[in-house]
Amino acid sequence: MANLDEPLRKVLGDKTAKVLEKGLDLGTVGDLLHHYPRRYATRGELTPLNELLDGEHVTVMAEVVKVQGRTLTRSPGYVLEITVTDGTGQLKLSFFGRKGSYRPEKDLSPGTRGLFAGKISTYRPRSGNVQRQLTHPQYKVVAERTAEQAAQEWADEIIPIYPSTKGLDIETIGKSVGMVLDQLDLSADPMPETLLRRRDLIGLREAYEGIHRPKSWDELSRARARLKWDEAFVVQVALAQRRLAAAALPAKPRPPSFGGVLAEFDARLPFELTKGQREVGDEIAADLALEHPMHRLLQGDVGAGKTVIALRAMLQVVDGGGQAALLAPTEVLAQQHYRSITGMLGDLAQAGQIGGAEHATRVALLTGSQGAKARKAALLDAASGTAGIVVGTHALLQETVQFADLGLVVVDEQHRFGVEQRDALREKVDGGRPHVLVMTATPIPRTVAMTVFGDLETSVLGQLPAGRSEIQTHVVPPERPNFLARTWERIREEAAQGRQVYIVCPRIGEKEGDEGDAVAADEDGRRSPLGIMELLPQLEELLAGLRIGVLHGKLHPDEKEAVMRRFTERELDVLLATTVIEVGVDVPNATVMVIMDADRFGVSQLHQLRGRVGRGSLHGLCLLVTDAEPGSKARERLDAVASTTDGFRLSRLDLEQRREGDVLGAAQAGRASSLRLLTLQRDEDVIRDAREEATSLVEADPDLSGHPGLATVLASLLDEDRADFLEKA
Repeated sequence: MANLDEPLRKVLGDKTAKVLEKGLDLGTVGDLLHHYPRRYATRGELTPLNELLDGEHVTVMAEVVKVQGRTLTRSPGYVLEITVTDGTGQLKLSFFGRKGSYRPEKDLSPGTRGLFAGKISTYRPRSGNVQRQLTHPQYKVVAERTAEQAAQEWADEIIPIYPSTKGLDIETIGKSVGMVLDQLDLSADPMPETLLRRRDLIGLREAYEGIHRPKSWDELSRARARLKWDEAFVVQVALAQRRLAAAALPAKPRPPSFGGVLAEFDARLPFELTKGQREVGDEIAADLALEHPMHRLLQGDVGAGKTVIALRAMLQVVDGGGQAALLAPTEVLAQQHYRSITGMLGDLAQAGQIGGAEHATRVALLTGSQGAKARKAALLDAASGTAGIVVGTHALLQETVQFADLGLVVVDEQHRFGVEQRDALREKVDGGRPHVLVMTATPIPRTVAMTVFGDLETSVLGQLPAGRSEIQTHVVPPERPNFLARTWERIREEAAQGRQVYIVCPRIGEKEGDEGDAVAADEDGRRSPLGIMELLPQLEELLAGLRIGVLHGKLHPDEKEAVMRRFTERELDVLLATTVIEVGVDVPNATVMVIMDADRFGVSQLHQLRGRVGRGSLHGLCLLVTDAEPGSKARERLDAVASTTDGFRLSRLDLEQRREGDVLGAAQAGRASSLRLLTLQRDEDVIRDAREEATSLVEADPDLSGHPGLATVLASLLDEDRADFLEKA
């Protein structure tokens, strides 16, 4: 008998085990049993031989009339040819290989009746008549007296089709799974019995049988339901343990104070906070007042006002005597945040300076490209506590960066940072952990929020601030060349009214083989995506007289800063850029976004880019230029983006079009996904129920001491690297 941890070589022998390990990285009984079929098939209805069509997958019942082997003349080898008939016609069965190596030669002698299944192909022998054949068909010999009954049973049998690889056929996998199931010994089901009854779930042993050897479609359905539950539940148990552990960590409380910088900032706000902003602000303020670290995800669609929320949280910490660090993924975005925060604060950001307000702090900017003098000043302000707010890129993570009292870490666009990078900043606190606020402008479907961000409390800003304008989106397709000509005219019209325009390309394109900031890979023989350096000469003709600036990731940081400043101060009419402007860039006077080769971008990227316009009182226009033909998947994606500005609706579409990756971080580690049956876009109910059950179980039994089977499964899922990922995430 074999348990799930048993090495396959002990059950299957060295030869087969080596093939499975080399081809599919399957080393244990559990690995093989979790290598589920990718689909299922039935052999289908019996088909008379005179009705067979080329390319059909068929099952026929016929009698062997002739068995003949011959050596191939054009290449070394041997073919066994068996002719069968059902009285309506004849069919040839062909088996290629070495002479004497065929079992069919022994099983299928003349006069034998059998069932034969496979794909029909045709060939023309030297005689000249077209003949139908099955190459290496599946077959089963049937007795005469039970032939019809056996035929129907065999035709209705559910056949698992396994994912395979070169040198490893499906039959070997199927036989190996059968041998393992026959010897499987499960001492106890890892799921609590009361939970299984409450959720009407079958046992694990029954589920393995049902997924690999289903006798009916209902049995298969129940097996999938149980195994889906296991995938969702184990992940949610891990996340529930993390939430409980985080609540036990110490953190310095930073309750709201009266008469400080935050109160002065609120009093000066030139606009009224939306109801949603006030509610989310209250949630964060309450979290910051607790003695354990806040772990909150703040998600909101483009332009929902997340920066104001984050700044108010940072000022609450400053009022409490602490510091806040804002970590941005790019220098362009870090500089944008710095300008935005200092602009909003005004003299409240000038502590200790002539003209500074009575209640004030300082804001420091720290990036990797700063000159020595500016860097030294920023480091000193952070270490001394002079700067209450420090904005920066990855440069904040370096060992030389120290804080006097880091109380809050705000991470903008968390998905752009690695686990180790985020952890490095958190470790800069002595004797506790900082509060953490994660911001994302990429709307996240609820299922992803419950898994990828399942250890975080979630706040959603669904309401746009007053004054934000409508954005119209249109596809500029290849079948309407006049639309593209109109695009350039529209840019001229906007510029003539003093407004500004973004034009975005997927890559830089300055030299052979260059890769830009978006998807630059060529697909299906299409031309390479357009680069900004290739488009620039054309724009200088098409938009002659307009002031065009260029911005991309390979420019020196000083050049990036200068270009963005010129665009912000309206010294440029057009900004030709890669996706470095995807998030955070805020120029209210920009009204048009033209995205070239728009089909090369993902749904979320398109939505983010579109959000760079319509940021003030002026209406926005987004034009998606594409060569994608009508009816193609790419065009459907672009049409979907053009049909709605609802980021959450688009995020669900985005999730449907790509794999979930590994919710425990293997996507970052380069491993295969731990989700084999569960799909984040279709199984929200399963994930929600699993989260509820896991939370209750972990609250009652944090160490799973009363559930040893579940603890073992969790330990096997969370190997050292993934446990480390969860700990740091």
